[in-house]
Amino acid sequence: MVKHTVVSQQEWIEERKRLLAKEKEFSRLRDELSRERRNLPWVRVEKPYVFDGPQGKATLADLFAGLHQLIVQHFMFEPSWTAGCKSCSFWADGFNGFASHLEQRDLAFVAVSIAPLEKLNAFKRRMGWTFKWVSSASSDFNQDFHVTQTDEERARGQTDYNYRLSATPFGPERPGISVFYRDDDGTIFHTYSCYARGLDMLNAAYHYLDLTPIGRDEGGLPHPMAWVRLHDDYSR
Repeated sequence: MVKHTVVSQQEWIEERKRLLAKEKEFSRLRDELSRERRNLPWVRVEKPYVFDGPQGKATLADLFAGLHQLIVQHFMFEPSWTAGCKSCSFWADGFNGFASHLEQRDLAFVAVSIAPLEKLNAFKRRMGWTFKWVSSASSDFNQDFHVTQTDEERARGQTDYNYRLSATPFGPERPGISVFYRDDDGTIFHTYSCYARGLDMLNAAYHYLDLTPIGRDEGGLPHPMAWVRLHDDYSR
């Protein structure tokens, strides 16, 4: 049972209005941050990445599906694993099904993992997901976008992740999101990537938990998300 201060309805309204002023300021700051994100310079993508997808081999340009913008969800799935990362699956349960809405805003969405396509398809069927998921096993895409450890990183015991060198935090695979833009002439640009806590804003379940008295309640756990399971494992 959570013990908390109890007040009258009018006192509660006054406190709620005080917090609302902070929430509005936070929204304004978030809008400004989003503007700065959109104004970041771009980097031309020169390497011809190829992926294994539902229709066979696909280039990075193919993943745009005729649209100008693309979001890649870097989903942790090491080739030797029999199932995808539990934390990435937690995110996937949230983004599954919204691709058709994004397409109305000229934005394609795809998950990319280094595991072979057969494993991705099998796990996708198990989870009941419908989003597009391709394998980057035949290219350097994961390594170039710092979500799969390179041989050099493994040798030196340090990983280039979240824009700094550090001891490998997640093992050979790490989560992330990357954004791309394609010009009418077919030129592709990398516009944004985020990692680690930068992904937090894209997990709707966490933000629903943040609205509650107990919140995420992860303080006493060995690590955040230690409680998370694949959604079909909770009932086992």
